[in-house]
Amino acid sequence: MSLNQAEAFFLFALVAAVTPGPSNTLILATGSTVGAHRGLPCVLGAATGMSALLFCSTLGLGQLIIAQPALLVVLNWCGAAFLLWVAWRIANAGAAADVATAKPAGFFAAAAFQWVNPKGWLVAVSAAATYLQAAPDSALLQALIFAALFFAAAFPSGLVWLSLGAAVQALLRNHRAARAFNIAMGIVMAASIVMLLR
Repeated sequence: MSLNQAEAFFLFALVAAVTPGPSNTLILATGSTVGAHRGLPCVLGAATGMSALLFCSTLGLGQLIIAQPALLVVLNWCGAAFLLWVAWRIANAGAAADVATAKPAGFFAAAAFQWVNPKGWLVAVSAAATYLQAAPDSALLQALIFAALFFAAAFPSGLVWLSLGAAVQALLRNHRAARAFNIAMGIVMAASIVMLLR
């Protein structure tokens, strides 16, 4: 992979990672509930899970799934159902005053979340189809480079969303404000899922 190709892919990854979507909504909600420090595992898990998804997609998993339209439909609907459940949980979360008892989305939950996130699959498969070079002997190396570059873009992007969530945490100690914020986040996540499934 040339330097120009790596730069182009990194720019793609940065835009894909920082734009709103289900994963960033989860990170934002986590930051607003438990703060930046306790939300770090969520950001690390999201970046790692997405990098792993991209790695596997580059090696052919994404193409295998796309080649089976029925499997793709099942995965899309199962993923959407799970994400809508997460949206419901976010919409019904407590106020920031309950931070001591709040359980944040941890590393493994955020990493697994990427595998049912329709935006994650769309990004991973699109990236592999667009940036992968036709050199079978370098597929593993390309997959590793893509995963590393995506992690380098996704982790700081996730920190931005976590910081935004933590910044509004103090405002959300009021139960009414927290309820409105959580409902708004749940609606945003649900809307992003509906938009992706069109």
